[in-house]
Amino acid sequence: MQYIHIHKKWRIFCLVGIVVLAVFLAGCGGAAPTASPSMAVPNSGVSNANSGATSNPAKAPGGGGQTTGSTSFGPQYVIKTLNVGMAVKDTRKTADEIQAWITTADPQATSTGINYTPISDNFYNISMSFSVQATLYPQVANYLKDYPSKQQGRLTGYNESVQDATNDYIDTQSRLKNLHAEQDRLLDLMSHAQALGDVMTINQSLTDVEGQIESTEAHLKALNGQVAFYNVSISLQPIDVAPPPPSSGWSVTQIFHDAFAASLAFGQALLAFLIWLLAFSIYIIPATLILWLVFRWKNNPYRAASLPKPNPVSSAYTPTPPDVHA
Repeated sequence: MQYIHIHKKWRIFCLVGIVVLAVFLAGCGGAAPTASPSMAVPNSGVSNANSGATSNPAKAPGGGGQTTGSTSFGPQYVIKTLNVGMAVKDTRKTADEIQAWITTADPQATSTGINYTPISDNFYNISMSFSVQATLYPQVANYLKDYPSKQQGRLTGYNESVQDATNDYIDTQSRLKNLHAEQDRLLDLMSHAQALGDVMTINQSLTDVEGQIESTEAHLKALNGQVAFYNVSISLQPIDVAPPPPSSGWSVTQIFHDAFAASLAFGQALLAFLIWLLAFSIYIIPATLILWLVFRWKNNPYRAASLPKPNPVSSAYTPTPPDVHA
């Protein structure tokens, strides 16, 4: 009986040990999930910092430059120029349609010039240029690219040039900011200067800085215009130019036309000569009258009769006739 009682005690002791071990293991398992959120806090902080650095450039007015994040960049300032060439049936009609569409799609678009060059009867080469908003530029470019195929023409050229002006834009903004700071510093020095020489020196420096500010502001304004509006140039040429009719040889109509044209030219030349003659008659008529009077005076018979006749000249030497008998 004592052996059985001891065996029961060991069984109870093992069960209690197993329960205690299970409770200990359960406690360790519950502590691990508690520690994992505390470990995740630094990671979430880094993630929030990165997301904040990425979103800051979008909030910055005017954009500009590379952010603190290694993979995040600010807005890019580009200048685009598009040259499009088309061959169409009626260049004048096409020019009117394109101009009307662009001005309707972009009310702020401006035309920078339209040139018509005649190449034959009712056929013209037309070149036109527009300045369109950068936000509407893709729509205009797609319209011009698809226009020839929809109008039974063909696209002869499509060239888009892109110039990155980001560095120039940011440098100009930074330079303008530094110049304004220099201007404020010089104004502060001017307000505290007492010696006349110091005032003149500061005033000269202030004048130079103000001139640089005006030049930099003008350059920045030009950049703003170039990145806000893109230039689009369009060249139109007729797709079919009728060749001149071949010469058919001898033609009565052509001969009559040439003869009439020659007679008309001769009449015009004769009329021009008479007009010139009439204009110079104030010199020609008196000169002709004087010459006629001189000629008539020289050939007057009464004048010739009144002139004394010359006496015959007698020689004192009489030649001896030769001797025929000798």
